[in-house]
Amino acid sequence: MPEASTTEAAFRVGLLRADGAIPEGVTDGAGRPAGRRYDVYRNNVAVALREALETGFPAVAKLIGPENFARAAGLYLRRDPPETPLMMQYGASFAAFLEQIDALRGIGYLGDVARLELAMRRSYHAADAVPFDAGRLAALEDSTLRAARLILAPSVQVVRSPWPVLSVYRYTMLPDQPKPQARAEDVLITRPEFDPAPHLLPQGGAAFIDALRRGLTFGAALTAAGADFDLPATLTLLLQQGAISDLQTA
Repeated sequence: MPEASTTEAAFRVGLLRADGAIPEGVTDGAGRPAGRRYDVYRNNVAVALREALETGFPAVAKLIGPENFARAAGLYLRRDPPETPLMMQYGASFAAFLEQIDALRGIGYLGDVARLELAMRRSYHAADAVPFDAGRLAALEDSTLRAARLILAPSVQVVRSPWPVLSVYRYTMLPDQPKPQARAEDVLITRPEFDPAPHLLPQGGAAFIDALRRGLTFGAALTAAGADFDLPATLTLLLQQGAISDLQTA
C-alpha cells in the first residue's frame, strides 16, 4: 500500500485537533484554502466518533450522564483515534481510559461496566458456530472426558470483576432491577441466537472457562477452577446457551 503524502497525513492528524490550525496545503475544489469546509468536516468526524462510543457504551453513558460522557468521549477520540474503518471495533481501550480520569475515579466499577459492554459487542459480531450435541459428553467414560478438550464458540466472552458488574449493568439498563449488592461478579456472555446474553457465573466458572479457552483438557480445567467449583451449574449453562461448539478427544 503506497505511503500517504505529507498533505494527506496532515489532513488526518488535523481532523482530531479541535482547535488546531487547518493543515497547510489543504484546499477546496477550486484550489483555495479549505477554511471553514475543513472545520465542518472535522466537527462531523468528532461527532460521528462520539456517537459511535455512545452507541457502544450506553450503560456507561447513563451512569455518568450525557455531558460527562461527551467530555470523556471527546478526550478519548483525540487520544485514541480509530485504527480501522470498522466502527464496531472502536473503543477497545475506552475502559482503561475511563479509569484514568480523576473526576470518575469515585465510580470504581465504571471501567468494568465498559469492559462488559465491549465484550457483549464482540460477542455480537463473532463468527457463528454449530451447537454442540450434549449427548457426546454423556457417552464418554470419565478418563476419556478428563483428557478431552471442549472447544468454545467464538461468541463466548468472560468478564471478571471485583465489582457487581452485571448487577450494575442490569440496574442501569433494565427496569425493576434490584439494587446491586457489594460483591465480586464474573460474567459469561453467550450468543445462542442473534443477540448476546450476559449470565452470572458460579464459583470457579470463570477460571474453568478461561482454562478451556487456553486449550487445557477438561481435567486440567477442573483443577484450575478450584475445590469450590460448581461444575454442574457451569456445564449446564454452557450447554443450554450453545457455548460449546466441539469436543476433541485424544
